[in-house]
Amino acid sequence: MAPSTLPIIGTRAHGGMTPQACVALAQVAEASHLAALWFAENPFTRGILPAIAACAVATSRIKLGVGVWNPYNRHPTLMAMEIAALDELTGRRAALGIGSGIGGQIEKMGLSYAKPIGAMRDAVAIVRAMLRGDEVHHQGSVFSAAGAKLELPAPRPELPIYLAAVGDQALRLCGQVADGLMISNMCPPGFTARAVAMVRGAAEAAGRPPLQAVVQYVPCVVQADRTAARAAVKTTIGTMLGAYWRLYAKWPGMLAGMQRESGIPEDEFAAALASLRAGAPAQQALDDRFVDAYAIAGDRDDFEAGAHRLGDVGVTELVVTFVGAQPADDMAYLAPVLAKVRG
Repeated sequence: MAPSTLPIIGTRAHGGMTPQACVALAQVAEASHLAALWFAENPFTRGILPAIAACAVATSRIKLGVGVWNPYNRHPTLMAMEIAALDELTGRRAALGIGSGIGGQIEKMGLSYAKPIGAMRDAVAIVRAMLRGDEVHHQGSVFSAAGAKLELPAPRPELPIYLAAVGDQALRLCGQVADGLMISNMCPPGFTARAVAMVRGAAEAAGRPPLQAVVQYVPCVVQADRTAARAAVKTTIGTMLGAYWRLYAKWPGMLAGMQRESGIPEDEFAAALASLRAGAPAQQALDDRFVDAYAIAGDRDDFEAGAHRLGDVGVTELVVTFVGAQPADDMAYLAPVLAKVRG
């Protein structure tokens, strides 16, 4: 049996946080020797550029990742401009993730969400070519460029581009065109194993080397009282389950995959969702199977076991969202585990 793998550890900021809060998190994460801070951006929340720029000048080592931009909010030519400037500001510490966005939110902008896969394909093609310094002539199915060219040399012409993917078409596209895969919250290890295999298969079919970088977001509660930690994270899981099942209602196949790979029988999963919708507390509606499938929670040993579990299915970078008001305390508590990753 192959030895178990421990991925590097990062953390996540999001549009519900002020830029000042993001800076404080970045400084604590860097001091705690975390590898990265990724910034989630969705329509109609705070844009991440002010926060990520502020974090760039407040830190010196930690990777700062865009996780993710969608080409509807930012045309791919603008993505190329901003990530080149951001990589310059960070001293080549920036990372770029591209996703298709949330369909219902995109439609609120008056835009069609009819071809999300085409939109991502166009975005990667345009951004990659512009970063290389090319004059881009791309007639895409959704986004195009007619002679667009950066007027500055990108610090890293081959800056890796990650693709956020859940559905099968997006996973295959990731293997065909991207340098790394980003997997969102609410994706259990079984889902990740299948996704990684699909991406690698698509890369092989396209004559590309297998993708080595797999980033996964996971909510996390860690403390010495493991019972309390596992109870606390159920509230977050319950909230996310409701949100995801509303957002992806038009894509039942994606939701079925998230449920099926959890190992929780469909009828029991449906009963838990119904209980949450009826107003039951998450601690009552969700048992520990939901914690193991959709979060990492407990004490240090539980965290390390959860990280190994994801590393064993191909995750190379585990990005945890520390649930609660004191992420610095959580990182300090995890110091022995983080030291193993550094070592």
